[in-house]
Amino acid sequence: MSSLITESPLHFSAQLAETIGLEEAIVLQLLHDAALLQAGTHYQIAVSALVQRLSFWSLADIQRIIKSLADKGVLQQLSPPVSQVETLLYRFDTPLQREVPIAPAPVAARGANKISPYWQPDETVLQQLAQHNVPADFARQQVNEFVTYWRERGEISHSWQARFLKHTLRAWQMQRSQPWLAQANEAPQPLQAMWQPSQDALEILQRNGINSRFVEDAVPEFVLYWREKGTATNTWNSKFIQHVKQQWARYTSSLQHDTEPRRIPANWQPSRDVYDILRMANIDANFANSRIDEFVLYWKDSNKLQNSWNTKFLQHVKYCWANQHQIGGYNAQQQNATGQGAAAGSFIEKHTDRSWAE
Repeated sequence: MSSLITESPLHFSAQLAETIGLEEAIVLQLLHDAALLQAGTHYQIAVSALVQRLSFWSLADIQRIIKSLADKGVLQQLSPPVSQVETLLYRFDTPLQREVPIAPAPVAARGANKISPYWQPDETVLQQLAQHNVPADFARQQVNEFVTYWRERGEISHSWQARFLKHTLRAWQMQRSQPWLAQANEAPQPLQAMWQPSQDALEILQRNGINSRFVEDAVPEFVLYWREKGTATNTWNSKFIQHVKQQWARYTSSLQHDTEPRRIPANWQPSRDVYDILRMANIDANFANSRIDEFVLYWKDSNKLQNSWNTKFLQHVKYCWANQHQIGGYNAQQQNATGQGAAAGSFIEKHTDRSWAE
């Protein structure tokens, strides 16, 4: 083996690589070693030396990694991109440690911020995930849930990219460990009209604290959407889990709940949050509007009290949408369960059959 090693090897901290990424750890260690030979707080290194030591990367890759380090608040690049200069000028955001090996550099507090509602992972994170065999499509599916969760908590972070990396790796490991996931050699299949989520998928959603009735009501809209798209895949259960988790996160964080039971006003209208949730379920807003009058009339005549008329209306529209489109045998199952045939689809019977306000 010794005959294969013709130059001094690169070294880096495994802990640092776990914190900021493998590529970043390699480049940072190289810049750190070069700075140890210089005085002051501003340092330089010949671009030719970088290219020689990092010959397995292009100049564009080297610049991308340096920019990633700058974005993470570890160092500042004081010169133009390395493709435009002969010498890279830089400084560290924390004092250089000359007596002990470099440790993960704390990020400056000024870089901390709340996550944007339009946040997206950068290409560097997707490449790091690819090194763990995580598909880019799977990573992008995690974005909505990730953003919703951290916006609800209102926390600040110096690197949402690093948090997303860990979040997605955990989600990928959990998915790969589930026995109901399709194997790689199975052929993708279109969604069947009578499709139902597996018991494993339902248990995962239940462990996430998602109401079982909410999950049941999500099945018809899910089936309708993907059958109309004509998509074929071997991971329908994982798609359904992501669909329900995103809707539940939006539902629990945005939907207004009244604090006290009250009768429905004669001029009642659903809130804008209801339309947002219906839009996520691919239910047309005009269809929802067409159901308002009958909804108000029935509940006004019944003179009953409810904690949230928005949730009542949301459930009613979802049922009517499924009933109109005859999704996945949904209505046949409901009719068989009640033993009342076509009468089971009536507004009054269905609306008194269950209540999300319980």
